[in-house]
Amino acid sequence: MVYVTSWDEFVERSVTLFRADPDSTRYVMKYRHCDGKLVLKVTDNKECLKFKTDQAQEAKKMEKLNNIFFTLMSRGPDADVAEVTGKEQTEAQVGKKGRGRKQ
Repeated sequence: MVYVTSWDEFVERSVTLFRADPDSTRYVMKYRHCDGKLVLKVTDNKECLKFKTDQAQEAKKMEKLNNIFFTLMSRGPDADVAEVTGKEQTEAQVGKKGRGRKQ
């Protein structure tokens, strides 16, 4: 098991691992509320990558990694993940429209 300290390196190596063998690669996340720790693990039974954090900013980045893996799983391992983001800005703006006090 290798704990990767850099978030960007973890994402890059995880995507590379998935693209090399998409049928046997697994992505697991574990959150312990009492400790406030999030552990992400990507493995293909030969190599295991882990990322551990207790920072809220890094926990929010997990959503982007989820979207990358969803894209790779649904479109195939050769899909372009450059346009994948956490939350779509247009959806967030549309959701806020019409709320609040009328003037």
